[in-house]
Amino acid sequence: MRAAEVYCNGEFAGMLTEENRIYVFRYDDKYFLDNEKPMISLTLPKTQQEYRSTHLFPFFFNMLTEGTNRKTQSRLLRIDEKDDFGILLATAQHDTIGAVTVKPVNKK
Repeated sequence: MRAAEVYCNGEFAGMLTEENRIYVFRYDDKYFLDNEKPMISLTLPKTQQEYRSTHLFPFFFNMLTEGTNRKTQSRLLRIDEKDDFGILLATAQHDTIGAVTVKPVNKK
């Protein structure tokens, strides 16, 4: 299983996990219950706390590069070009477009 912490405007918003090609995004309890905190995406509204999918959620997929940039990133990072989740974990930690960042959870 691979996992990542999802932050919105620098605040912990939830967890994104991948296991056996099933993706789960789950809002953190505190974040979910705070009506002042925004949803991270229109496609992941705070009307439900957990989302499941057999594909990487479009919101997160759209944070990835395409074409030549993706090939270059894959080669430099030594990540399979088709590994969307791996590329997301490696590239969405800091300088993203928008308020959301994704930080990998390191296994110990």
